[in-house]
Amino acid sequence: MTVRSARRRTGLALVGVVTLATALLFPATSAQASDTTVVFTLDAGALTISAPASSSLGHGAAGTALSAALGPVTVNDGRALLTASWVATASSTDFTTGGGTPAETISKANVSYWSGPATSTTGVGVFTPGQLTALLATSLSAPRTAFTLTLGVGNNSATWNPTLIVNLPSAAVAGTYTGTITHSVA
Repeated sequence: MTVRSARRRTGLALVGVVTLATALLFPATSAQASDTTVVFTLDAGALTISAPASSSLGHGAAGTALSAALGPVTVNDGRALLTASWVATASSTDFTTGGGTPAETISKANVSYWSGPATSTTGVGVFTPGQLTALLATSLSAPRTAFTLTLGVGNNSATWNPTLIVNLPSAAVAGTYTGTITHSVA
């Protein structure tokens, strides 16, 4: 073996040792990734409406009108819809006293309603009162729109404090009259 070939072998051996040491000290890194698909469910809630259990409009004389706020009415929409909308309606029964004879009945046609503006809202959408002002009050001789939501996204809510106006007929008899205002939402 010549000196030259011995050096060459020694050099090759030295290169091998350096390569091995480098590999041990600085292991080769290759980028790796592992994806995890994560799934969850957002539960849909309900569409609800609440209103005062009772309300007093006060007292008045035959041939006059009573007007008073009913109390807060609230629609809560927890359905979490991509495109949310709802319509709240108000309706009335006739108001009666005593035995409910014709003379003891004030027809629901004598009851007017106006929602007024929202006192509070949450969420995204266009909230629209059915009757923004007293000038737009409407008879509850049939169900009327009280409030609406259009262009909604996700959960939302609206609260308003409607006003009732009851025209007391001249022929009405004295007594405490009772009727029901029903708010519904769909």
